[in-house]
Amino acid sequence: MSVDLAQLSQTRYTTKAFDPARKIPAETLEQLLTALRNSPSSVNSQPWHFVVASSDEAKARIAKATQPGYAYNEAKILRASDVIVFCVRSDLDQPHLEAVLDKEAADGRLANAEAKATQHKTRSFYADLHRFERKDLQFWMEKQVYIALGVLLLGAAVVEVDACPIEGFDANILDAELGLRERGLTSLVLVSLGYHSGEDFNAQLPKSRLEAEQVFTRL
Repeated sequence: MSVDLAQLSQTRYTTKAFDPARKIPAETLEQLLTALRNSPSSVNSQPWHFVVASSDEAKARIAKATQPGYAYNEAKILRASDVIVFCVRSDLDQPHLEAVLDKEAADGRLANAEAKATQHKTRSFYADLHRFERKDLQFWMEKQVYIALGVLLLGAAVVEVDACPIEGFDANILDAELGLRERGLTSLVLVSLGYHSGEDFNAQLPKSRLEAEQVFTRL
């Protein structure tokens, strides 16, 4: 299937109102989750975890984090077909680095013990670089999670699913509700998925971006 990427980028938009009667087919949701799992990250660090809420009860738990200061986002969660919580790790600790390394070895990416040792040394170098020298490890990991966010938003457009990324929620409330801190995680951004309703004013508005001459410098 040929995809017109330029056209998709022109027509996709942030959905402001979902039709609660329309649900994403299970196989379509699995495609999106597979795309998330396959998202790229610096040195394949994969510093993320995704919580998927599909039932009304699960979405209601997520929506607790919109009260009281972000109530305007509650309906975007409750009326969506599915909601994904993007979480970032609190640290790139040795157990996580070793788990990634062992999976790479099991998947056949590392030819021998020497290659495995080199891969571990390289990834540990970057983790320590951001931890000790640049002192921005948390921000660096969050950047990787936002790469996955971009993958999901474009992937949703490919399979004709509407999406709404949401930063307006109380992470402390959501972390407590889902027990994330105990798992070494914290919530970073939400994405509501589904199909827009006739009440979605944003569906009718023209796309607006700065002109190409203002955002590109061609060398």
